[in-house]
Amino acid sequence: MRIAVLTFDGFNELDSFVATALLNRVPGWRACITAPGARVVSMNGVQVYAQQPIEFTEEADIVLIGSGVRTRDVVSDSKLMARIRLDPARQIIGAQCSGALVLAKLGLLGDVPVCTDLTSKPWVVATGARVIDAPFHAAGTIATAGGCMAAHYLAAWAIAKGMGARGAGEAAARAVIDYVAPVGEKAATVARVMGVITPFMGDAAQEMVANRY
Repeated sequence: MRIAVLTFDGFNELDSFVATALLNRVPGWRACITAPGARVVSMNGVQVYAQQPIEFTEEADIVLIGSGVRTRDVVSDSKLMARIRLDPARQIIGAQCSGALVLAKLGLLGDVPVCTDLTSKPWVVATGARVIDAPFHAAGTIATAGGCMAAHYLAAWAIAKGMGARGAGEAAARAVIDYVAPVGEKAATVARVMGVITPFMGDAAQEMVANRY
């Protein structure tokens, strides 16, 4: 399973690194920091070399878009946005916090509920998206998460959603979260994470959840 963790200059380390670390714990999966240039610099000055170019998003099986302090600059750059080609019909796609702006710009959010962080909320709402007060929401193959610490929800959902792909599925998601959960809190952490993402795993369940908003 090939995974692009789309990362731009000014990125939030928690978004890109947590997702990459969790996804790479699935046997046979390979998550890569994917960026427009040879390297990217985080909002706190951490420099990282890209493992894949931005064009990798077109061929990846899973694409997760991290947030950052320059996302509005990213979506206003038409040449940069033209390099991102996503297809929800064959890809699992997720966005963290201001990453929802990228999905909105690409026309992938539709009228489903959207999660983002409080700072990004006004910008996402301005695109016409329907933002809700929740850490995670998914519809079909597209998910959004709000708040840095919601990164593990997005990663766990992507793992669980990959049912049948090299051992992935809900059992794999549980195993990964159990491995990284704090000692003494493993059962509670797994239950909490799976409790958040499980309602969005089946099409019927997704419809029921979407109808609440």
